[in-house]
Amino acid sequence: MTDLISVIVTTYNREDALDLALRALARQTDRNFEILVADDGSTPATAAVVADWKNELGAAVTHVWQENRGFRAGEIRNRAIAASRGDYCIFLDGDCLARPEFVARHRALAERGWFVVGNRILLSPVLTNRVLMHELAPEAWSFARLLAERAKGGVNRLMPALNLPLGGLRRISPKSWVGARTCNLAVARADIDRVDGFDTIFNGWGLEDSDLVVRLLKAGVRRKDGRFATGVVHLWHPEADRSSLRRNQQMLDDVLRGNRVRAQSGLSLLASSERSRETAL
Repeated sequence: MTDLISVIVTTYNREDALDLALRALARQTDRNFEILVADDGSTPATAAVVADWKNELGAAVTHVWQENRGFRAGEIRNRAIAASRGDYCIFLDGDCLARPEFVARHRALAERGWFVVGNRILLSPVLTNRVLMHELAPEAWSFARLLAERAKGGVNRLMPALNLPLGGLRRISPKSWVGARTCNLAVARADIDRVDGFDTIFNGWGLEDSDLVVRLLKAGVRRKDGRFATGVVHLWHPEADRSSLRRNQQMLDDVLRGNRVRAQSGLSLLASSERSRETAL
């Protein structure tokens, strides 16, 4: 269904992980994609990493930055969506390493009216430190190597490393939002526009991605399972501040109970505010 794919990589002050994430994207077998680094207020060190990779990636790279005013992942993703050129978006966290066939397999599953939920292998703190210190490439490790790391407690599971043709089984839970996260989520740009993107009323860590998925489902967009095809390797990180989770859960509960599909403060509001700013200037 798609030609150019927009890979939107969300990051905040984790240059070492972002460096490896961009390296993994540089090794993709499918080259017809652009990268938008959605930067939620990092210091200039992150911009330097992006600049270093621009000439190495062989793909267009755009650094989309917003001022640091707390965790605003929904808003920075909207800014990256607005700057994107593809008709299909893959959302990836900046501490997730895409396996070489990641973009190609997402392309094979891409379909308007369906979003694709991928999964991940989580590395332990010890293995994550080794990967970062020695610039290892776990996204390229063989199944045997991952199995050996699993035996030592370095990875939490192996299934995301498998590639299996599930056919119709990928549509087995078309209306489920549970477990869908933007560390590995793909959706057509037209479907994102139907729900007006992420809702920026979700400030602080948690559930802005669940809100997007619930509204997609309410708009008639269905879920396709990307397991056994689009798995990524997720570097360990400390748990985020969850002080906003209770408030965000209440807002998500309201969305689950209602019929609203469009964000209260979404892409269109962002575009409107940008036009107003340009006019004022």
